[in-house]
Amino acid sequence: MKEILDVVLIQSHLAWENPEQNRAAFTQKINSITSKVDLIILPEMFTTGFTMNVDEVAETMSGDTVNWMKKTAKETDCAIAGSIIIKEKENFYNRLIFMFPNGTYETYDKHQLFTLAKEQEVFTAGQKEVIVDFKGWKIKLLICYDLRFPVWARNTTYYDVLLYVASWPKLRINAWDALLKARAIENMSYCIGVNRTGLDGEGFEYNGHSNIYDVLGNTILEESPVEKETIIYTTLNKSHIKNSRQKLPFLEDRDVFQLI
Repeated sequence: MKEILDVVLIQSHLAWENPEQNRAAFTQKINSITSKVDLIILPEMFTTGFTMNVDEVAETMSGDTVNWMKKTAKETDCAIAGSIIIKEKENFYNRLIFMFPNGTYETYDKHQLFTLAKEQEVFTAGQKEVIVDFKGWKIKLLICYDLRFPVWARNTTYYDVLLYVASWPKLRINAWDALLKARAIENMSYCIGVNRTGLDGEGFEYNGHSNIYDVLGNTILEESPVEKETIIYTTLNKSHIKNSRQKLPFLEDRDVFQLI
């Protein structure tokens, strides 16, 4: 188990529906990281932007982006996480891939599809909760709109980190800020949110506000919010979780329920 987890969030503009250009841009950004880190996190649909034009840009699990993630994770000896559009048989998924340095991976398919953009008409909703065990850290994977649904995130298994990758527009950024903080407090865990910046092909503007909140709902970033394209470095500490939960055992009083 690693007591300290060094994490990088890449808050970036995205080229609309251009996986090759986006992979090249992220390669350049990742190559600029000079310190040793454990985990690099990219936004939702980091190769395309949040698009419903799946026939044009969907990939498979043996496609170019998954292979790029494998290659990059191996070369950097670092886990990489981010979501892309995946096609399996006749179904499309907004899939978060957590790629380990050894080339193995775990995946989470977005559960709460964004009806305002008619995501549910294009994508198939995932039905499985996914908690990754990485270097002794339990990390729960979630995507964007999932943030608005606290039951789906409820900490019934004593995970350490909630991880959201997103394309959350500037128009509703106050909700993003408030809900990330709330999810950290109510689940007594670190809560990480990685959002994009720039304009998409539909004219929506994104202003980042990627952040990390500790168990008590305090941001651990020196600068917050961050609205520009940037690389954010931070460190998570297991002792903070343990000490806070011992002093304030609120999770012991949670309701018992079962998702069906």
